[in-house]
Amino acid sequence: MPLLILFTRNATPFQFSLLVFLLALLGLDEFYRMALPMRRGEGMLAALAGAASVFAVFAPHPMAPVMALTLLVLAFCLIALFRLQDIRQAAGDAALILMGFLYVPLLLGHLVMIRSLPHGVSWLFLIMVIVMAGDSAAYYVGSSIGRTKLYPAVSPKKSIEGSLGGLAGSVGGALVSRALFFPELTVADCVATALLLGILGQLGDLFESLIKRSCGVKDSGVIFPGHGGILDRLDSILFAAPAAYYYAIFLFRG
Repeated sequence: MPLLILFTRNATPFQFSLLVFLLALLGLDEFYRMALPMRRGEGMLAALAGAASVFAVFAPHPMAPVMALTLLVLAFCLIALFRLQDIRQAAGDAALILMGFLYVPLLLGHLVMIRSLPHGVSWLFLIMVIVMAGDSAAYYVGSSIGRTKLYPAVSPKKSIEGSLGGLAGSVGGALVSRALFFPELTVADCVATALLLGILGQLGDLFESLIKRSCGVKDSGVIFPGHGGILDRLDSILFAAPAAYYYAIFLFRG
């Protein structure tokens, strides 16, 4: 984590995008391994193409990211059409390929756009603090006093008490961030971003649990022994990053 923080602070926007590209590549590969284990060739190609789309934000035309996503959709729809195997699975397989593009590089790519904003590094750190403080508080509160199940069909161990404790931890993390490195935030910004990103982060965690249960796996991958895969580490950030970006450009007045 210290190396990640150091890199995020000192890297140029393009250098930071290389990190996001790598995370998106690993995340997409994990997603396709879970969702389409019998289509590894197409999964690997889709993972590489989808991850590369994060660089579209550096193109001179503002519509370049939309064009990149459009080209991905068209290309892999045509691949599904002309590499037909079992027609009964064709629609489902194509839908999962396209879902991967929307779930990983589209959402994660917002980190690259955040890095290019004024106070971009501070926003990235704020996201990390809100998510990590929320996760830690949710774990300790849920372990100590959690009694009421939050969503047992998807994540049996999570509790409503833990979820509320996580939101309190996120608010505390945002206020600490304001004091330590992001003085441009108002107290209202801290509360609003903490609740918005904290709630979406928890929902992102639940959504990734839904995917894993649907695919019949415990962890998305094994890149972190004992802690799962890249998606297990990024699930909250995938949902929080877009919200942080749009808050920063539409509501932040710092």
